[in-house]
Amino acid sequence: MKRLVVVTLVICLGSFVLAADEETKTSKASDRVQAAADVLNQIQSAPDSGIPQDILGKAECVAVVPSMLKGGFIVGGKYGRGLASCRTPKGWSAPAFFTVKGGSVGFQIGGQAVDLVMLIMNNEGMQHLLSSQVALGADASVAAGPVGRHAEGNTDWKMRAQVLTYSRARGVFAGVSLNGAVLKQDNDSTREFYGYMVTFKASLTGEVEAPVAANAFLTTLAKWAQEAAQ
Repeated sequence: MKRLVVVTLVICLGSFVLAADEETKTSKASDRVQAAADVLNQIQSAPDSGIPQDILGKAECVAVVPSMLKGGFIVGGKYGRGLASCRTPKGWSAPAFFTVKGGSVGFQIGGQAVDLVMLIMNNEGMQHLLSSQVALGADASVAAGPVGRHAEGNTDWKMRAQVLTYSRARGVFAGVSLNGAVLKQDNDSTREFYGYMVTFKASLTGEVEAPVAANAFLTTLAKWAQEAAQ
């Protein structure tokens, strides 16, 4: 009897994880673009919090994962899907879609939805991102970013960190450590959004023109980055 109960629980847990993962897979890439724009707007519109202007104004690339950890996955599971854009001579690039997997125990926050923002701060960090797969803390140095629109933060990010990371859960915005998390190109979302396969390098370096569907995120990103640079 006990064995039957255990087996039943395992099956139920497995079904829950698969269902949550399937829901993530079937979410439209275009919806994710709008959700990422909303996340940036909400974070940067807060009067006393948000990403410091000194940091956002210098970021080479910005990546957003809306509603990360939906369903509460265990360590090593798929945490979420997001998109990134980098500065180019013509403005912010067409979005590149990626998945986020793994991470430290501190990355696991129960079953609540968490919005994640990552800033790539220098060319070296950008080159890691262009490879279509990067392990934070191994391939690229990562640190929790300082918070506050006008906060200067410490000098760690200026000296060493290639990637600064932030999370927002239940209205609370803070820096978060993502050591061990792996970013990898999301092929399914890329094909869905562009209609064909586009490499990270092609989209993030401006080789590919951004579709109209990307405007919500790119316009929002340009707005806040320009305000931060002034």
